[in-house]
Amino acid sequence: MSVKANFSFELGEDQLSFRLGSPAIHPKKIGGANEDKAEAEVVEAGEENAVEEAKPSIRVSHRYGHRHLSRKAASEEALSRQLDWYFREGDCYHCFSFGDVDSLTFFKHVLRQQRVLYLALSTWCMAGEDVDDLREWHRRGMLGRVDFYVGEIFPGSYSEVYNAALDFVKECGGRIAVFRNHSKVMVVIGERFDCLIESSANVNTNPRSENTVITVDRQLAADYVQLFNGIRSFDAATSEVEPYVIPERGWERDKAEMDETDHGELQGSRNVS
Repeated sequence: MSVKANFSFELGEDQLSFRLGSPAIHPKKIGGANEDKAEAEVVEAGEENAVEEAKPSIRVSHRYGHRHLSRKAASEEALSRQLDWYFREGDCYHCFSFGDVDSLTFFKHVLRQQRVLYLALSTWCMAGEDVDDLREWHRRGMLGRVDFYVGEIFPGSYSEVYNAALDFVKECGGRIAVFRNHSKVMVVIGERFDCLIESSANVNTNPRSENTVITVDRQLAADYVQLFNGIRSFDAATSEVEPYVIPERGWERDKAEMDETDHGELQGSRNVS
């Protein structure tokens, strides 16, 4: 795979650092006086898990409820300041967060750059609010079809969210595949570029550190679409839905015509010589 550049940055609670270079660089924790104070309290307490407890909590919801919207807005704003606004084929972004950025925030950054024709979303669990967000983007014309790929416990353990997702895929023409799944992947097919968002995080917000990689690569995205299309679901609720087929887009036709023209000119030059 051809990669033009690798970007690595860290998302802290209040600050961010951004580096251009190898993703193999050892990450350095970013923090201010508040975190120093928290660490001092940990040393005094001598508790193994006190670092997590000393930080501000984030509500985690697997059912319908309320997220900390101010924290979510702050994380989206911080992310928008650090990520490029114009993704290009071959770009690769390596991100490390400290519990305040969820996977859907990365997708939203992509959605702000282009209309998304198709999203394949693979996760172990997600919140009801996340389904609501996707439905709203679909109704506003920003997002086309969505296919969900979830773990085998999802319909039973998160039944309310599962039913909401089932209603939504009927609206957008997608499907839900239930299988032995623990992968966290988003495959994005867009009007301008395709990309893959791979993360240690599930879709829902949680207070743990996570790593996420965004790879802008048409062929890689197409390979993942084909892979997910071949998954057979334990659940027959959407079994009649046809697999997604990536449409031909205008820029692909233009590129094909340019390649054909260049090939013809090259053949002509060889004939002349």
